[in-house]
Amino acid sequence: MTRSLPIAIGALFVLILVAFNTTYTVNFHELAILTRFGKPAGVDREAGLHLKLPFFIDQVTRLDTRMQMVESSLETVQLADDQQVVVQAFVLWRVDTANDDSAMNFFTAFGSLEAANKAIEQEFPSAVQRMRSFKFGDLIGAQSKLAEAEAIVLAELQGKKLPGLQPISVGINQVVLPPKAAFAVLGRMAEVQVTLAREQESRGTSEAKALESTASSEAQTIREFAEQWAAEIRARGDIEAARYYAKMNEYGDLAVFLKWIDTLKASMTGATTIITDTNEAPAHLFNLNAETNANGIPLPKDGLMSEKAPSIPQPKAGS
Repeated sequence: MTRSLPIAIGALFVLILVAFNTTYTVNFHELAILTRFGKPAGVDREAGLHLKLPFFIDQVTRLDTRMQMVESSLETVQLADDQQVVVQAFVLWRVDTANDDSAMNFFTAFGSLEAANKAIEQEFPSAVQRMRSFKFGDLIGAQSKLAEAEAIVLAELQGKKLPGLQPISVGINQVVLPPKAAFAVLGRMAEVQVTLAREQESRGTSEAKALESTASSEAQTIREFAEQWAAEIRARGDIEAARYYAKMNEYGDLAVFLKWIDTLKASMTGATTIITDTNEAPAHLFNLNAETNANGIPLPKDGLMSEKAPSIPQPKAGS
């Protein structure tokens, strides 16, 4: 019993070691390249537990089949309009899993994802240089042809025919001007803005003068119309006044008497205390003993209605 326990433990240890060296697992996002004595022996795609020969006989290399990304360094590109720009792009790629030969070719050429990334980094600069067929205006703004440039770079990478490596898409992170060119462009933009501002100012001044001239012309037309209308109203008023004055002159005594009455009414408005001479017009109307003329109208002490009575206004000549 005492000697059987170490034997059992040793047997269990050997069993575990054999199991560890004769099995391997593959995740759902992986494929496994099996090599025997250093030579490719097969590809396992199914996820789960698999068997292999132990120790140094069979070796397993797992490759991630998910999307990978490689970003380029900043590359200076001379565009078709002789404008230099600095471009940075990225590519999304993955191991070609169309068949076992493609996966095996990838393993034979690169051996690992890290080596494949380095290979793409070496090919990326020449692919980015394909953007030199575009102009600077083609790569910026709402109507830019950036998507076409990305398609050209992607086609260039796909044309490299890297074994078992499948470029999926290319994106351009940034397209910027070198510092010196950026300052020059900003200077030109500032000059353009100043020119546009002056044009707008000149246009605004011209429009303001046109509006002022139109307003002045319309105001003069309104003034002339108002003056003409006022002249017509004055003419009608003078005609009406002429008839009134004719009647007043026809009955002069009555007109003077009515003026006296109006004067008294105006002077006695509100709480008024009057101290006056009842022999003078128009207070003589309170004198019951005042003399009257032929029409029965009371006369002031001197009896001269024409001198004491208020004058009757006449219309202006030529009105």
